[in-house]
Amino acid sequence: MRSRLLPLLILLMAGVLLALGFPLAASQAAAEQQRVVIDRIDDTARFAALAQFVTEPSETRERVEILRDELGRYHELYGIRAGVFDRDGDAMGKAPEDWAVPRDGEGARAFAEALAGRRSHDPPQVWPWQRGRIAVASPVIRDGDVVAVVLTDSPTGQLRSRIVERWVPLIAGEAFAMLLAVGAALRLTGWVLRPVRTLDRAAHEIATGRLKSRVAASGGPPELRRLARSFNEMADNVEEVLEQQRAFVADASHQLRNPLSALLLRMELLALELPEDSAEMASVRAEGKRLARVLDDLLDLALAEHTAADLRLTDVAALVRERIAAWGPAAECKGVALSAAGQAAATGWTDPVALSSALDAVVDNAVKFTPEGESVTVTVTSEGEWVTVETADGGPGLTEDELERVGDRFWRSGRHQNVSGSGLGLSITRALLAACGSGIAYRANEPNGLVVTLTVPRNEPHS
Repeated sequence: MRSRLLPLLILLMAGVLLALGFPLAASQAAAEQQRVVIDRIDDTARFAALAQFVTEPSETRERVEILRDELGRYHELYGIRAGVFDRDGDAMGKAPEDWAVPRDGEGARAFAEALAGRRSHDPPQVWPWQRGRIAVASPVIRDGDVVAVVLTDSPTGQLRSRIVERWVPLIAGEAFAMLLAVGAALRLTGWVLRPVRTLDRAAHEIATGRLKSRVAASGGPPELRRLARSFNEMADNVEEVLEQQRAFVADASHQLRNPLSALLLRMELLALELPEDSAEMASVRAEGKRLARVLDDLLDLALAEHTAADLRLTDVAALVRERIAAWGPAAECKGVALSAAGQAAATGWTDPVALSSALDAVVDNAVKFTPEGESVTVTVTSEGEWVTVETADGGPGLTEDELERVGDRFWRSGRHQNVSGSGLGLSITRALLAACGSGIAYRANEPNGLVVTLTVPRNEPHS
């Protein structure tokens, strides 16, 4: 969002500065040219006053020489072409001698206007990158008639240099103002987006299970501060609802244990009065034990989702070998070969108790569903930012549709309904690992079976 908002603000501010800078630069150039034009008009008016005496028939040649000397010194001093021409364009005096009335362009237009009795209008604006000349003409009038025209043709080198000199401070000021605009845009976007980033971080933390995260509604626009307060209220309500749900599950599981224990005890007493091989009593006992196991797992799930993880640097490989040794007898009784593979040492940041419980659930399932004569291998590898623990069994495995649902609460494959369990073991495992910043994934094993992968971060998670 910052990468989209910041260029927009910079473009808007740059547009404002350019909208102010270009007219100012144009006005400065026009003022410089106006000074030159006024100066040329004064010069042509002076020459026109001298030419009035030259055009009188009674004047001697001495007056003509004076005019020509003035035009020559003017050209030598300023480098400006100047001349007095009659209505036919013949020169009464001019400097330099090889100059004549232009046949086209601004000089011809200015000469034509002067013949019409008007002083030439402002010539087109000269810009620093143009190499034009400025032509100014004034009529010489006697008895109300135009008898001659004074024409000057000025180079624009000095004019263009002065325009550039006046533009340099303007360009420096525009550049400085642009830097200030960029700084202001950075501060403005930071001020506007800081609450948004805080909201995004808090939402991500809540989504990953850290429900205590909140937003400090102390900065940014009023609308975003109000949004932050609303977000905090929503987070409080969500946390309260989830806490009530966990408390209900935990309380219900705990409160049902006593009546269920009493019920199981009475069933055992009733069983004394029935034949030992009663199928109905055996079914009732099995269902009672299954219900007790479901209540125990529900209580474990509620605790797993509520208890904060105690993260510490743990030797994951050593913990895996310890759990394999603990499950070795159970696997041996079933005729399943349980072994460890991979790295002998691999450290990661996790809660050792939570990871042990997760390993117990995964290895229990692997041994439970692996037929006699097959093997279960737990492999520890460390690569990049993660330590992975892969548990591969030789059981029947799961289909593609079943792999998408595995880990859901109370879900069990229709092919495994005759195997003891509540369908909550992997859900508890996922909750325990999520609290540690770890994860769990499932994929099919080749040629048959299931591979369960636990991932543990190697670096300490950021608080």
